[in-house]
Amino acid sequence: MDLFKVYKLWDIEPVRGLDTTLWDAEGNEYTDLYGGHAVISIGHCHPHYVEMLSAQLQKLGFYSNAVQNSIQRDLAARLGRVSGYDDYQLFLCNSGAEANENALKLASFHTGKARVLAFGKAFHGRTSGAVAATDNPSIRAPFNATSNVTFVPLGDIEAVEKELATGTYAAVIIEGIQGVAGIYEPGVEFLQGLRSLCDKFGVVLVLDEIQSGYGRSGRFFAHQYADVRADIITTAKGMANGFPIGGVIIAPHIQPKYGMLGTTFGGNHLACTAALAVLDVIENEHLVENAARVGAFFEKELRGDKAVKEYRGRGLMIGLELGDAYVGLRDRLLFEKHFFTGAAGASVIRLLPSLTISETTAGRFVNAWRELTV
Repeated sequence: MDLFKVYKLWDIEPVRGLDTTLWDAEGNEYTDLYGGHAVISIGHCHPHYVEMLSAQLQKLGFYSNAVQNSIQRDLAARLGRVSGYDDYQLFLCNSGAEANENALKLASFHTGKARVLAFGKAFHGRTSGAVAATDNPSIRAPFNATSNVTFVPLGDIEAVEKELATGTYAAVIIEGIQGVAGIYEPGVEFLQGLRSLCDKFGVVLVLDEIQSGYGRSGRFFAHQYADVRADIITTAKGMANGFPIGGVIIAPHIQPKYGMLGTTFGGNHLACTAALAVLDVIENEHLVENAARVGAFFEKELRGDKAVKEYRGRGLMIGLELGDAYVGLRDRLLFEKHFFTGAAGASVIRLLPSLTISETTAGRFVNAWRELTV
């Protein structure tokens, strides 16, 4: 049997990691400024993370949600306090796409309505409901097509109001910062207007913070820059530093009924332990503040750089749109300078490093960048 080939793969296999450094089987060293799609929030193999997971694995790795699990309750309480959503409820699942599926399902249960409003360039996942709300027809199979999702341009508040005024919508779903699209912010005024319209028309506001959450933007959730509160927040990537987990954070006015949601593996003992370890490190090492500080350094050094047509993002969620002469720079950064970065199409480099990244490491990247763009 061979693997089902759905990815274009670089001919590099990392076999060991520590903080922002990776090594391949030949001992070549790389600096990771992508974190495996924004997943590595506290660095590779953080000692506290390894210790907590190892200790839990020696006690109990898994049991189903048919029994009590105090680690789940500890995680819910801790996440509520750290995020500022301590009066909300937490449903645990296994991934970001699954979190969005459950969020949209929950909004439909709550309102009794079917329609969802999403935005141009949005990415919410590859499973059936999540991909239907993703603005990329190339990854949406005929099976995924639905007439229940409408897309409007990001930032067009008049288009939002026109749709919501029909009275047919269960939810609006929006990313705190669009990631896969190339790092686009919805804007403070737009998010505030969106919150007001959802209140006016009785629509559930779902904030997808799967990539932009967990301190990456310099706030715990990116939408907190706009001083708005969502009805439902979805989270995943940075939540457990590589251990599969997802979360749906649900406002108190949305009440559960038995059987409404469910999961086999979601919230298992190892996943919750990993997520608690991440919150320990985020708090103890002041990583949200570090994301804001090092992000400001990147912006100071790279905004206005001759190779950068446009600098987008907040904190450590950065999109660098390249000028035409510099397309292909990402491969050179990897193969010549040994820096892992992400991309959005051919012209945008995405930086999504661990929140532990130092200004010294950021400076090494800036120097390498300038050496390649002279």
